[in-house]
Amino acid sequence: MPRAFIVGGTGPIGRATTRRLLAAGWQVDITGRNPAHLPADIAAAGGKFVVAERDDPDQLLAAFGDGADLLVDCICYTANHATRLLPLVRDAGSTVMISSKAVYVDSDGNHSNSDTAPHFDGPISETQPTIAPGDADYTTREGYGANKVAAEQVLLDSGRPVTVLRPSKIHGAGAARPREWVYVKRVLDRRPAVFLAHRGAGVDHPSAAANIAALIEVVAATPGQRILNSADPDAPSALEISRTIARQLDHVWDEVLLDDGADETLGRHPWDAPHPIVLDMTLASDLGYRPVGDYATTVADEVEWLVSAACGGDGAESLPGLDDAFFGPLLDYTAENSYLATHAN
Repeated sequence: MPRAFIVGGTGPIGRATTRRLLAAGWQVDITGRNPAHLPADIAAAGGKFVVAERDDPDQLLAAFGDGADLLVDCICYTANHATRLLPLVRDAGSTVMISSKAVYVDSDGNHSNSDTAPHFDGPISETQPTIAPGDADYTTREGYGANKVAAEQVLLDSGRPVTVLRPSKIHGAGAARPREWVYVKRVLDRRPAVFLAHRGAGVDHPSAAANIAALIEVVAATPGQRILNSADPDAPSALEISRTIARQLDHVWDEVLLDDGADETLGRHPWDAPHPIVLDMTLASDLGYRPVGDYATTVADEVEWLVSAACGGDGAESLPGLDDAFFGPLLDYTAENSYLATHAN
């Protein structure tokens, strides 16, 4: 029985990968801080949770034991993280590091976290230039991508079969910041309208955890040193995303499509890219990867999880409210109600 070892495996990528590998007959060990974060169905299927701090190399080594056929690090953000992982990499048949499309820069050096939005000429391939490696605070907008590049380089320089995956807007059950909550919560609150800046035209390629897991399984079967994009087979606009979620929850609302120059407090959402951000998936496809499904098919898992969490199920304690620093401005019901009252027929 092949063994997989997943560092930080209780998030969406870890959960999806664990479920896929268990179904394929793997032994899977998942590290984390709190065993309560491991879904019951994974434990029942044989997934083993091991308490191990990401920043404690001794704990990681003890949990890793004599090695694994597949090592997946879902929470490698810095060069230091990567360096601490190297002793495990040396005893792994294949290693996968989850990086990010945030490393890519356009011809002007802008990236997805820049003050100036990037403008790519077309689908982004793995040869697209990246931000320079750095070691500033990785939780900042400027530091995130730079630290990811630094971590990539440490692992790729190991000489071992390391595959770096660069997903885009990740979605899946267990997400710490589930972007689709912007629309799911509106449905649950029975909002009469959805507001969309720039008429909902924004495109920022989503990446389903289930599709990332499918690519990880391919990588496990074909160890090698490479960088691969990881995204869904389609790249829907924000308008299409809002319609998908409303349709899945059988909700009907008015679409308030705001033109450029409208009140900036209205219609904000996580996919509001002025220029399309789409990842080229050619290399992954050439390796043998086949996606589980498109956005509408794969996002259903997260939508179901969010509704269940809102009713007190798994993840209920971490669902963001209207006062959340990230989601609060995206769910400004007061401003929306004022607009609707002003523009009522």
